[in-house]
Order: sequence, then C-alpha cells, then structure tokens
Amino acid sequence: MWAVCLDLAFAAGVASAMQAAINTQLARSMGGETLIATLISFVVGTVALFFITWDKTDLFGYLAIGQQSWWKLSGGLIGVMFVFTSVLLAPKLGIANMLFVIIIGQLLAAAVIDHYGLIGMAVQEMTMPKLIGLVVMGVGLALFSFGDKVWK
Repeated sequence: MWAVCLDLAFAAGVASAMQAAINTQLARSMGGETLIATLISFVVGTVALFFITWDKTDLFGYLAIGQQSWWKLSGGLIGVMFVFTSVLLAPKLGIANMLFVIIIGQLLAAAVIDHYGLIGMAVQEMTMPKLIGLVVMGVGLALFSFGDKVWK
C-alpha cells in the first residue's frame, strides 16, 4: 500500500507540472487572461468531480456544509489561488523554477504542520535527519533551478 501511495504522490507531482503548462496555454488562448483560464479550469474540474461524486457516493446525504467551520471550507480558495498563481507565474519563471519555490514553501509549511500537529494532523516530530533532508532538498532544488546562473 505504501508503494501505491508513493506512486500516486509522484503522479500528482507530474500532473502539477502538466497542469501549469496546460493552464498557461489556456490562458494564452484566452488573450492572456489568467483569471479566465483559472475559472475554466475549475469549472471543468468541478463538473467532472460532481458527476464522479454523484456516481460514487450519496452526494446529497453529505450536504452538511452549513455545519462546518469556515476554515474547513478554505481549501477550495487555496486551490484557486494555487492554480491562478501557477498560471500567472509559469510563463514568467518557467515551470521548474516556479515549482522550486512552491515545493520549498510546501516543505516548510508541511514540516511545521507535522511537527506541531496543526490543523488536526497527527504530530510527526521534526528530527535531525528530517531537518538535514530538508536542507539537502532545498540545496538540490536551488542548484537545479538557479545553478546555471551561478556557474556561468
């Protein structure tokens, strides 16, 4: 099961890079309108997800949205910000450099969330090997993204 989870995470990473490129091309074909491209992307995804959810679950039996805390609904807003930002920045920074900064932000935020058990997550204490791994990954990502500029 662990290998399947890792494969799925890897596929999500590949899809993230592809999504940025696809949505960038969509924005270009919409006259450079990143907001319109983001909206189209989310509408298509929402419609697809609606039908999949309708087929696979009791969609209307779970409609307790009004009983949820506001922050539990903020994931959709964060998703919109992520897609909009990737559509905006991919053509300016390049996908690899954009993802470098995103990954560093993700890793740092994830380490803090895990270490303190924030947002209801189980505590995953930051240990020295994990910290060293974060630093090594950060250095590796920095070399990948900016190494050519340093060694010219």
